[in-house]
Amino acid sequence: MFRASVFTLYPDFFPGPLGQSLSGDALQRGLWSLTTHNIRDHGLGRHKAVDDTPAGGGVGMVIRADVLAASLDEHLTAQDKRPRLLMSPRGKPLTQARVRELASGEGVAIICGRFEGVDERVIEARGLEEVSIGDYVLSGGELAAMVLLDACVRLIPGVMGKLESGHDESFESDLLEYPHYTRPRDFEGRTIPDVLLSGDHAKIAKWRHEQSLALTKARRPDLLKK
Repeated sequence: MFRASVFTLYPDFFPGPLGQSLSGDALQRGLWSLTTHNIRDHGLGRHKAVDDTPAGGGVGMVIRADVLAASLDEHLTAQDKRPRLLMSPRGKPLTQARVRELASGEGVAIICGRFEGVDERVIEARGLEEVSIGDYVLSGGELAAMVLLDACVRLIPGVMGKLESGHDESFESDLLEYPHYTRPRDFEGRTIPDVLLSGDHAKIAKWRHEQSLALTKARRPDLLKK
């Protein structure tokens, strides 16, 4: 079973959207599990402090290495080989290939950063892999963690209705997905392309591939360079 452990200062964020739709149904059916761990449980002093001012000066606060390490060490054993992912805007971009790799494994342990970030020493000492979901900055790693988990869970066998559902989507072949149509046949004067109603599967496949190429060229030419 795919096991997700999330380390966060805001455990009440979860399951959130992950408790709905495909991921929520799969969670209820036991196809994957979700556990949250409050980093503040290992905070220091009367106020359970988890952060401190950045060495060298600067604005904001930084999550302390000792606090985060204590939380990780309590819940992750040396025998737990799941990837330890730190959601971070400076991380390696998350790709569909990486999602598929993660989804095929035993699960993930995800650390949700806050403030200005996490002390670099705990990243190094606990082998954290920094992952980014895009070139922008969020208030914390919780939403990013949900994005990563949703992308992984939908690929777990038994979650989607048909196994083929995940094979013909954007980024699976470095192309954006072709346009989709359904009833009614005519919507405000816009009709379904005739080829899709022809019943000729070879022509349909050719049309869809051409549409994927055209969309990718127009919107994500960087993907074509691959």
